[in-house]
Amino acid sequence: MEKIAYVNGSYVPLSEAKVSVLDRGFLFADGIYEVAAVLDGKLVDNASHLARLERSVGEIRLELPETIARIQEIQKELVARNKLVNGMVYLEVTRGADTGRDFAFPKGVKPTLVMFTSEKDIVGAPSARTGINVITVPDIRWEGRDIKSVALLAQVLAKQAAAEAGAGEAWMIEDGKVTEGGSSSAFILTQDDVIVTRQNGSEILPGCTRKAVVALAEERQLRVEERAFSIEEALAAKEAFITSASLFVQGVVAIDGKKVGNGKPGPMTDRLREIYVEFAKATAV
Repeated sequence: MEKIAYVNGSYVPLSEAKVSVLDRGFLFADGIYEVAAVLDGKLVDNASHLARLERSVGEIRLELPETIARIQEIQKELVARNKLVNGMVYLEVTRGADTGRDFAFPKGVKPTLVMFTSEKDIVGAPSARTGINVITVPDIRWEGRDIKSVALLAQVLAKQAAAEAGAGEAWMIEDGKVTEGGSSSAFILTQDDVIVTRQNGSEILPGCTRKAVVALAEERQLRVEERAFSIEEALAAKEAFITSASLFVQGVVAIDGKKVGNGKPGPMTDRLREIYVEFAKATAV
């Protein structure tokens, strides 16, 4: 069965899902996106993703073409129509298609809204058991990284460098400190059992899974510090891990070919993954 996508009010076969070549998302990366996980046919932590969507579109003065409630209805309808059990729902909104290629915001143009689904076994992913290697790359992105823009060229190049190196992720470095992964938030566990992740700001995307993991850790009286850390500190740490909607919590076992800890996902990483999966299943809608 061919997958179904949503394009500007219509549910269509994915192969027929199209937007104009004049769409500003295509021409200028003038748009925002979100990705929500699906477990057992339900959306995981979706309120957090939709809240971030509202914030991001507000930052670039882009009006949503549908209400947040309606967007969630469409997400759920796509999950149902595609009989999706485990995977992701991708959502993108752009400023729409004008009659030409002018940089300034067009007038009287309705924003474009597209969504589609993909299958993925996040909970059963083999990399959750083995951990992943990461490489480091310079962070060459713009300064508005807290906006979930579709302008992802720097992340594409980082992820390609990781793929060519046989690594699962790239950690981006600025001023000697880790900002975040190409598509994930970065964490370490220090030798005195403090969970460290960079504080929110314009330097990083405020990760929804990151936010939930920090809250879940603090609820259990685990020590958390939100601050920048270096690769040297990461290599001296007990554990390192990443978080994102598409992988939840996964251990980092090596950085630039150098082993972290004993080279295996650590007990804190495994515990936080279990806690997050429990949270995801209990709160999914």
